[in-house]
Amino acid sequence: MMLIASLTTALAVAAVLIAIGYRLFRSEGSAATADITSILPKGARVVATGVAGDRLVVTLDIGGATEIRTFDARTLKPAGQLKFVSEP
Repeated sequence: MMLIASLTTALAVAAVLIAIGYRLFRSEGSAATADITSILPKGARVVATGVAGDRLVVTLDIGGATEIRTFDARTLKPAGQLKFVSEP
């Protein structure tokens, strides 16, 4: 009986140590910081910025038209662009 209890305890301790080691040493880590410049059209104005999940959202006013640009929050690479224009 004591052997079974000892093996069960050793297995539980090993599982906890493996879980802690995995969380500490997994390869994701934090990304390196980088300076990135995004070129805006002439006369563009940043109206708002925000974060949505893992995306950075920038709302622009370009000559009366609204445009939304999204970037990946970790790499700051462009993820998409949405333009709003009024019908003629």
